[in-house]
Amino acid sequence: MESTKPIKILSVDDEPDMADLLSQRFRKEIRKNLFEFYFAGDGRQALNVLQEQPDIDFLLCDINMPVMDGLTLLSELTNLKRPSLLTVMVTAYGDMDNLRTAMNNGAFDFVNKPINFDDLEKTMDKTILRIGQIRTAIQQHDRLTSIESDLEIAKNIQLSLVPRKFPPFPNRNEIDIFASMHAAKTVGGDLYDFFFIDDSRIGFVIGDVSGKGVPAAIFMALSRTIIRTAALKNDSPEKCIAEANNQLYSESIDEMFVTVFYAILDLKTGKLSFANGGHNLPYVIKKSGEIITFPKTGNIVLGIIENIAFKKLEIDLQVGDSVYLFTDGVPEAMNAKDEPYSEERLKKILAENHTSDVRSICKNIEKDIEIFTAGYEQSDDITMLIFKFNKIYENKP
Repeated sequence: MESTKPIKILSVDDEPDMADLLSQRFRKEIRKNLFEFYFAGDGRQALNVLQEQPDIDFLLCDINMPVMDGLTLLSELTNLKRPSLLTVMVTAYGDMDNLRTAMNNGAFDFVNKPINFDDLEKTMDKTILRIGQIRTAIQQHDRLTSIESDLEIAKNIQLSLVPRKFPPFPNRNEIDIFASMHAAKTVGGDLYDFFFIDDSRIGFVIGDVSGKGVPAAIFMALSRTIIRTAALKNDSPEKCIAEANNQLYSESIDEMFVTVFYAILDLKTGKLSFANGGHNLPYVIKKSGEIITFPKTGNIVLGIIENIAFKKLEIDLQVGDSVYLFTDGVPEAMNAKDEPYSEERLKKILAENHTSDVRSICKNIEKDIEIFTAGYEQSDDITMLIFKFNKIYENKP
């Protein structure tokens, strides 16, 4: 029963010799500062002592006392909201009705009068052990609560790194944009971004960091910053992700990497130039409803190999076409039968919704994934970005 601080025990008993008996029996423990006893003659006095000594460890409480009996005191203890404060009832042998009531109302254990001190010591040892277990559980809960709070803050910080206001450019009617991101955990490793490079060109980025949770979220924030900085310095997407790759390679920890698709849309011509760093191929949603998969560039993920060249390709968008970008959490969303959502189902719903606005397309896909998975736990981050080319940019003087 050794401890770094004394175990504080409150004896609640109207028999005047109880204090002397306990002090004499446990004099060695008291002398060694292992036990520290407090005494009260009834339940009312006990509540006053508990108020003055909020770190009392447990009570030895008689049932039959004047002013406030042990059963009433036991009910009052629930108001203290101290789950680690346990009560051992002390009752006359054979008083089973009151004892049963006490145990049903939360008493931890009991000893009979006249007290057998060997039995009392065993009961006290068991009580102290249980108090330690409860306190450990409370500490672990508090730590988890603190971690959850920190993760919620991290989630808000992470979400602040990606555009969340839609429509993002209300004064530009050449293009409509919408995006959504749902992490499998509180924080995730997906990213998306979009930004005007100049008046007539706009860049689009989507990426997926290897791993999950906090490490992926940190690498996601790093990747997003590096890619945007490189994009604003380089006119072509392949040069952008080549520079980003080298920087991520030098910063990568534990061989983390990120898949990235980066495209630049020229609003004057509808020409979309892009480079793909190992990411899922996006889709063009034609005005007619036809779904066209982007061509492969053969490029690898970012952050694994330094000084590699990336290939650029181009496609021409027509007014009314949309482009849908996504992370692998969309087609790989699993249902209870361990079946993936699949790109076939994704393309089908894209075709069915080709006349919808960009927000509705995203929301309808999210709803369809929810129906498909039917509440099955999300295993990967789900992120999508969609934009629609509405009209040619006209540079008015």
